[in-house]
Amino acid sequence: MRSPRRCSRNGCPRQAVATLTYVYSDSTAVVGPLAAFAEPHTYDLCEPHARSLTAPRGWDLVRHDGDFAPPPPTTDDLVALADAVREAARPAAPPPRTDEQDAPGHQTGRRGHLRVIPPSH
Repeated sequence: MRSPRRCSRNGCPRQAVATLTYVYSDSTAVVGPLAAFAEPHTYDLCEPHARSLTAPRGWDLVRHDGDFAPPPPTTDDLVALADAVREAARPAAPPPRTDEQDAPGHQTGRRGHLRVIPPSH
């Protein structure tokens, strides 16, 4: 399932709404609306980080003046969500039985998260 893009700042769990790009030849940092695709040399930022970002000393900062809005869901997002719901609803396969479990006198049962262990002889 494709998850929404998250802020690139370490430890930030918020959804990205802006993209930071550096134009090294002009010594300029540009913060604009979230790019359609994640690129290797760009950084996705949440709104608080996009608004509070400062440029390195000697650099210019160009920042989008409007509101940063999260991207609308796409049909891919809805299909991925439906697939995830189907997967979660699918019953888990029972674990494979071993020869030890089939041995006479070996009676280990399982109920929910509890296990019945036979007494030692």
